[in-house]
Formats: sequence, structure tokens, C-alpha cells
Amino acid sequence: MGSVNVRIKIMPSSPSTNLNKIKDEARKVLEKEGGKGSMFEEEPIAFGLKAIIITFLYPEEKELESVEMHLAKIQEVNSVQIIDMRRAL
Repeated sequence: MGSVNVRIKIMPSSPSTNLNKIKDEARKVLEKEGGKGSMFEEEPIAFGLKAIIITFLYPEEKELESVEMHLAKIQEVNSVQIIDMRRAL
């Protein structure tokens, strides 16, 4: 089967949150769930708060709900949102 290119936005709970810890935990979750080639970006939001944008490949036949659920359980994560999903060619 094919793959999809997924972009997920993770919002930390505060501007003082250690984003590197969240990135490390997110990388572990993605590897465990079957995600490949994860890239991380930081997007400024307001007042020092930065969101983490993760871009990765994911098997088309698998559901993304478990990935979202596991990412939301990471300590100091306020919200997780899929912002883009496209079929990879």
C-alpha cells in the first residue's frame, strides 16, 4: 500500500515547556506507531509560546487516531491537531 504525508501541530502547555523533551517523546511515539522520516519545526504563536510542527510519512492503511492519542499523553502537551494529510507519491 501507499503512504501519506502527515503534518501534526503540538501545542505545549506553557512558553517555559522544554520543547526538546516533547520532540524526543514524539519521535519515540512515531517510531513505535510506524511513522517514518519525521521532521520537527517550531512555529512562534504568541508571547513566547511556540508550537511544534511534525511532518512524517505514515502507512496509508493505518488509522492516525492512535498516534494522536499517544502524542496527547506526552507530559506538558496541551493539544494535538492534524493540520495536513496528503497521499505521498
